Amino acid sequence: MTTTLTEPPAQETERPRRPKAARAGGTLHAGPVAYVILALFAIGSLFPLVWTAIAASRDNNRLAETPPPFWFGSNLMNNLDIAWSDANLGEAFLNTTIVAGISALTIVVLSTVAGFAFAKLRFKGRNALMLIVIGTMMVPPQLSVIPLYMMVAELDWTDQLQAVILPSLVSAFGVFFMRQYLLQALPDELIEAARVDGAGSWRVVWHIVFPAARPAMAVLGMLMFVQTWNDFLWPFLVLTQTGNPTVQVAVAGLGRGYTPDQSLIMAGALLGTLPLLLVFAIFGKQIVGGIMQGAVKG
Repeated sequence: MTTTLTEPPAQETERPRRPKAARAGGTLHAGPVAYVILALFAIGSLFPLVWTAIAASRDNNRLAETPPPFWFGSNLMNNLDIAWSDANLGEAFLNTTIVAGISALTIVVLSTVAGFAFAKLRFKGRNALMLIVIGTMMVPPQLSVIPLYMMVAELDWTDQLQAVILPSLVSAFGVFFMRQYLLQALPDELIEAARVDGAGSWRVVWHIVFPAARPAMAVLGMLMFVQTWNDFLWPFLVLTQTGNPTVQVAVAGLGRGYTPDQSLIMAGALLGTLPLLLVFAIFGKQIVGGIMQGAVKG
């Protein structure tokens, strides 16, 4: 009787288990170190705003003491009321909203059209023109103040809002930003299909480019609105506090005098910051969503 020797079954090697975060569809969980770092960055980012509110709630004598106050006082509403009336902030908010709104809307539309032309259209000198646009971003804006002021004075636009609006209607950064986005977010096949259906260039822009670029347009519009709202140098040169002030010009007027009242200056700065915080609170998710969508498509 013969016996057959059977080999023992080969032991299967266990595959190393991947962590849950590395599995498909898994969720990445931050550790305690990440939360500590994020908390430190959040505190560092919020501290200037919080201290502005603290300084606005004190008086000038308390702010001059050492150490400075690190908690709120009882003069916040009184200082806000004085800053609002003394700086004519009601008219300043209206003027700044007009200037920032018109500038942001115009920059978004013109930058999207120009970005589409540089990204998808073929014409002579395209690369050279794009280099010129990028080159203008390297020129300090302070160099153009004197010739621009001479032009505004020649047109008799001093202390008028158009002197602030017209120089801010275009943006080299906006053109470059939209070009980079449309290079990846807008397929050439979609444009070719529209051309086959008989669509002209402007119809392609209206029905295809604008819907495809909507996330980037929202982000660019918000960036330009904030930039124009915070602009100080050029409005300070061509506008006055008693004429047609913007918020920054009006707040700068609070610091005039032999002994500037720092608490009133901080109150005006706080009032000038609140509209931007409100806009970010309302449209923050849309802005972040637009940035993330552009990053995924890029």
